[in-house]
Amino acid sequence: MSTGNRTQQRNASSSEVHRQVEAATHSAAESIQEYGSHYVAEPAKDIFGLLSDYAKDRPDVMAVWSFGLGVVVGWKLRG
Repeated sequence: MSTGNRTQQRNASSSEVHRQVEAATHSAAESIQEYGSHYVAEPAKDIFGLLSDYAKDRPDVMAVWSFGLGVVVGWKLRG
């Protein structure tokens, strides 16, 4: 095998790796943008959405937590 063929194969392999890296980088950038726009821009909606889902799954636990938070807030506001 001549050195010219090896150089061409190396260049082809290098360009393929470069293309794969660019594709992976682009995919990661899109995922980060989606994550940033959803979880950073609207954190209150996410928290209330998670709490409502949890309340649907475990209403008794949420009732106890709500009662406890109400007692603490009422106690602090009174005193």
